[in-house]
Amino acid sequence: MTGMQLVEGFAVLFAGGLALFLYGLRIMSGGLKKASGERVRSLVSRVTANRLYGLFSGAFASMTVQSSSTVMAILVGLVESRLMPGSQALAVILGAEIGTTAMAQLVSFRLHDYALLFFSGGFVLSSLGRKEPVKMAGEVLTGFGLLFFGLKLMSASTVALDRYAPLSDFLVYLDNPWLAVVSGIFVTALIHSSAAFIGIAITLAMQGSITLETGIALLLGANVGTCITAVFASSCMMRPAKRVALAQVLFNAAGVLLIFPFIGYFADLVRWFSCPGNVSTQPDSAQGIPRQIANAHSIFNVVMALIFLPILPQIDRLVQRLLPDDPKETGKIPAARFLDEMALKTPGIAIGCARAELSRMTHIAARIVRASLHPFFTPEQGRDVVYADLSVLEGMAMREEKLDYLESRISDYLIRISRSELNEKETTEVFALMHIVKEIESLGDVIETLTLKGEGRKWIPNADLTPDGRHELEELYRFVSAELEKLAGAVVSMDREPAESVLNGDEHFSRLSREAEISHLKRVCLMPEAESTHDLHMELINACMQVHHYCKSIARNIAGSTRNQK
Repeated sequence: MTGMQLVEGFAVLFAGGLALFLYGLRIMSGGLKKASGERVRSLVSRVTANRLYGLFSGAFASMTVQSSSTVMAILVGLVESRLMPGSQALAVILGAEIGTTAMAQLVSFRLHDYALLFFSGGFVLSSLGRKEPVKMAGEVLTGFGLLFFGLKLMSASTVALDRYAPLSDFLVYLDNPWLAVVSGIFVTALIHSSAAFIGIAITLAMQGSITLETGIALLLGANVGTCITAVFASSCMMRPAKRVALAQVLFNAAGVLLIFPFIGYFADLVRWFSCPGNVSTQPDSAQGIPRQIANAHSIFNVVMALIFLPILPQIDRLVQRLLPDDPKETGKIPAARFLDEMALKTPGIAIGCARAELSRMTHIAARIVRASLHPFFTPEQGRDVVYADLSVLEGMAMREEKLDYLESRISDYLIRISRSELNEKETTEVFALMHIVKEIESLGDVIETLTLKGEGRKWIPNADLTPDGRHELEELYRFVSAELEKLAGAVVSMDREPAESVLNGDEHFSRLSREAEISHLKRVCLMPEAESTHDLHMELINACMQVHHYCKSIARNIAGSTRNQK
């Protein structure tokens, strides 16, 4: 067999084996995610400031779904949505790096001899199983079998090239630790799976093609290369999410720099730790090195976690300094400014905090209402009045996200206040504030639904609203925006006077809305172009009436709470 034929055979067999390995890993990971994906997300999201708990939860989550990249993607999403502070994600990152070593341990046990048995068992379970858990178990076993069968093919492909000089020369190059690390970074980033690359390294070790030192250098590179997933996931997100990806890069890069000068000593430690039993007299045999590489992967990540865990606060400050908050971004990120945790010990002060946050929420709603007519009046995107880098619609979407976030945070804060010992006045006020939160969130939903219809003006006919129609709508929307601003001021001190002013203005609004409807109907009769925008005009009036309805409800809650306090 010629050298070219050897290369072609190797390429086909190795590529096919790698494809099966990656496909099997995807199937197995998919089955595990279906069985426990929500539990993993819940486990990760419940991480508290306890660093040790974060470490264990990250390791367990990564082992459960067999993918540190999945855990990193979850972390980036949780931090982006403000459900987890970036500082708390650091311990989970360290744990995820430990959990991902489980796959290397499985691969090193040479289970590929039983690959087809696993595949057959998984196929039977997924095909004949009637219950969902049984089908999921079958899917996991099927992926497990394909994964190891892929390893078997890769192993067979390298046997054929044992005496092929170019491959031998290439593997000699990998004896250079720097080249091995760079190769690990590049290939892992390319295939988006450190588990797959370490599987390749262990396969080469099974054939005696690489030494333990080379295997350690390759896995060091794989640890850095796996960061590419988090980097890509956070690339279009805010600074806090980007800091999660940066922290993973720093952890793994620092680990490489710490251990790289001592690869030889580390390899000796791993050989001593591994105790290969029947190959103890030949520690660097093809039978011993795969287990040693897997053990090196586990030891390295555990040691790095133990080194970094005590200094996580300092690392958090470093990451903050390297990638500080952008003032332009900070205001766009949903956040509670006034909900002080310490104030919960004193219900009266905590209620004041909730009022201040609720007032801010009402101001945000008023700004959304003021901007809501823009997409219906002009095809131009326009610029947000506060954040010029956002279009009007983008600014509205950003504030609607804030409303949803604040609704959740304020409601939770008020529930916690309600569990304290409150007097009758405080109890009445807390429940009134709970109702107001829901009304503002519902008001935001009305405008969001309206905006979705007008986005891109796709549903609007090829005609514009008449100048008179625009003027009437602007008057109505200015009226309800002013009502919201009054209520925002009233909520801060639960002032009855501005609330009653809103209730007293109901008759004036009813007259304005009736006049707008009548004027529009007259135009429809007299002007054909007005008929083409009839549905749009009535939709806008109806949305404004709904907003006014919620304003009245908020005003009643404020006035009623104040009345009961007297």
